[in-house]
Amino acid sequence: MKGKLIIFSAPSGSGKTTIVRHLLSKYSNQLAFSVSACTREKRDHEIAGKDYYFLSLADFRQKIADQEFAEWEEVYAGNYYGTLKSEIQRLWSQGKHVIFDVDVKGGLKLKEAYGDLALAIFVKVTSEEEIQRRLAGRGTESADTLATRLAKVRYEQSFEHEFDEVLVNNELNLALENAEKLVERFLAS
Repeated sequence: MKGKLIIFSAPSGSGKTTIVRHLLSKYSNQLAFSVSACTREKRDHEIAGKDYYFLSLADFRQKIADQEFAEWEEVYAGNYYGTLKSEIQRLWSQGKHVIFDVDVKGGLKLKEAYGDLALAIFVKVTSEEEIQRRLAGRGTESADTLATRLAKVRYEQSFEHEFDEVLVNNELNLALENAEKLVERFLAS
C-alpha cells in the first residue's frame, strides 16, 4: 500500500495535538502517528521512540548530511526537530496512513516533499486572546516565554494560506467533527 500523509500544523495553543489524538483514537485501524526526532533533552515523563527519537546533535547533523530526513528544522536555538524518512516508511509498511503534529515550517516541507500524497491542514484559533489564555493555562510559560510564543504565533499565522485546508478551532467539538470530514474525504480520494 502506498500510504498517505495527513499533516496538522499550527501555532502553539491552537489545539492541533488534541485534534490529532482524537483522530488517532477514532481511526486507529487506518492512522499511525509519526514520531519526530529531536536533539533536546528527554523529559522525565517522555519515552524514547514513543514521544520522540532523542538524538545527539552530532547524530542529527549526520542524518541531515545523509539526507535521512523528510523535513527538519532548528525550531529553537540548538534544538533540532525533524521527521525521518524511515519513520514514514515504517508506518506505511504496517499498512497505515501517517498523521503528523508538526510546526508550520515542517508541515509545509512535508507537503512539498510528498505532494498529492499529503494533506496539509493549518489549525487556527481566530482570537489571539484565546491562544494567550490557552498557553497561560498550561502553567508552563513565564511572562517572557509567553511573549516569545505569542510573537511566534503571529509569524506562523502568516503561512496559513500555503496550506491545503484551514481548520478553525474556536469550539473543539465542531473542530473535531470538521477534522474527521477532512480526513475521511482525503483518504477516500
